[in-house]
Amino acid sequence: MDIQTLTFIFVGATFALYIAIAIWSRAGNTDDFYVAGGGVSPLANGMATAADWMSAASFISMAGIISFVGRDGSVYLMGWTGGYVLLALLLAPYLRKFGKYTVPDFVGDRYYSNVARIVAVVCVLFVSFTYVAGQMRGVGIVFSRFLEVEITTGVLIGMTIVFFYAVLGGMKGITYTQVAQYCVLIFAFLVPAIFISMLMTGNPIPQIGFGSTLADGSNVYLLDKLDQLSVDLGFGAYTKGNKSTIDIFFITAALMVGTAGLPHVIVRFFTVPKVRDARISAGYALLFIALLYTAAPAVASFARVNLIKTVENAEYKKTPSWFKNWENTNLIAWVDKNKDGKIQYFAGKAFSGKPQFLEMRGSEGERKVENTPTGNSNELYIDRDIMVLANPEIAGLPNWVIALVAAGGLAAALSTAAGLLLVISTSVSHDLLKKIFLKDITDRQELFFARVSAAFAIAIAGYFGIYPPGFVAQVVAFAFGLAAASFFPIIVMGIFSKRMNKEGAISGMITGLFFTASYIIYFKFINPSANSAENWWLGISPEGIGTLGMLFNFIVSNLVSRITAPPPKEIRELVDEIRVPRGAGASYHHIKVK
Repeated sequence: MDIQTLTFIFVGATFALYIAIAIWSRAGNTDDFYVAGGGVSPLANGMATAADWMSAASFISMAGIISFVGRDGSVYLMGWTGGYVLLALLLAPYLRKFGKYTVPDFVGDRYYSNVARIVAVVCVLFVSFTYVAGQMRGVGIVFSRFLEVEITTGVLIGMTIVFFYAVLGGMKGITYTQVAQYCVLIFAFLVPAIFISMLMTGNPIPQIGFGSTLADGSNVYLLDKLDQLSVDLGFGAYTKGNKSTIDIFFITAALMVGTAGLPHVIVRFFTVPKVRDARISAGYALLFIALLYTAAPAVASFARVNLIKTVENAEYKKTPSWFKNWENTNLIAWVDKNKDGKIQYFAGKAFSGKPQFLEMRGSEGERKVENTPTGNSNELYIDRDIMVLANPEIAGLPNWVIALVAAGGLAAALSTAAGLLLVISTSVSHDLLKKIFLKDITDRQELFFARVSAAFAIAIAGYFGIYPPGFVAQVVAFAFGLAAASFFPIIVMGIFSKRMNKEGAISGMITGLFFTASYIIYFKFINPSANSAENWWLGISPEGIGTLGMLFNFIVSNLVSRITAPPPKEIRELVDEIRVPRGAGASYHHIKVK
């Protein structure tokens, strides 16, 4: 059976399952919509958390980044996993004790100010829409290749599916859908990894195959082979990084503290009955996450070796079908600079900018681009986001494995997109309307506004998916940086500092968000040609600038709080109570949505 037919079957079956779960678990009140009624089991919540947290960036783009940049890609492994541990162990029990399942709600009550609440909502929307853009982009990429539709069409299909279970089921529907999505995505990621590890190293465990010798009889280690191939093509050794130590530190820290401040992950700790269950589910989630994250470096290395061996100096007319299929999605481009009909793959850009395709073919049958070729020898453009999805095809795996990977990529993207969209709708319906502008609305009215907000959020997310500011993992990194700069200091100081007041919190959030967003916007949109190490402030890239924004947030908020009036006595007493997480298990029952 051909790949497209199998993909239709796999994707269609999983989508039918997601919609069925959404109908079965549809939300009947705001408790169900916001926190799934607080009755999810630790195991189910652990799987849902893992699916929510492992987005398209983890499934599709992370291994792609590692495949292209080598050791420098380890910042994503360290930052994202470390951040989750930080959240689960340091912040979650205290937030659970406080009893506020949204970050703006926590900020508004802890800092006794609706202004602080509104600023927090703005930060949530900014971070969440940036994050969800990467997810919708991932959906579009999968659909464009495997169902042979435009990326725009793929994004629209993804929006429709998310609309069903996010708007209809809320957190209750999303949670149980994410359990199914985790099973799909982890199976889809590990099956090809095991196949390829067996083929390349003779070892069925990818994590071990990563450090093994090749099965071709050369007795050469995989990483040694990859280092040599990379050096020969001018890329530099795969196992040696090119980023400065300070940039690696700042990117890792931004991803770590950004993870700890992500609102769609925080709310997960309110979907289980007790704080003990939250801790257990956090442990389950870490185990489920580790299955993918420990395999990702191996997948990246396998993909890189296979790619180089397949395309370098290959005649275009004799390239495998996967190459031309991905070329038709606008994610691969070839410019025959020396007119020899062969693909020359070296370090450097093949042409300026992203490929802009013409409605004509070249002499070898390739799709022509209007971009100006560069003066180097490289003739090939490859989008980093295709590596995991194309890896089974490059390795020559069975068609059913390729179709399975497509379904897994969609599951990863849709699971996180749904969680983020729920956070956006909650921020509007609960934190703005219910808490500030329409305090007297009924539970049913609030639920209606939550669903309308989710629908509008899906439309905006779709737009950003069609016109993303970068490749998937990079966009997600920006979102984590924004979360680090805006939320993390205010959450930490709200829990552990009795002196922190509303003036300090508001000033810190505005400073962190404005500085970080301005830096990213300047280098990514206003002056992208200046986006290089020699122009970065202190050598810090846009992906890592959130750490500096976080430090500015800490400094400004503390300075302002020292020169303004201290918080009221009842707030200081509340902080003392929060610090001791005893009795957190009962907190949910005290915060029924009014």
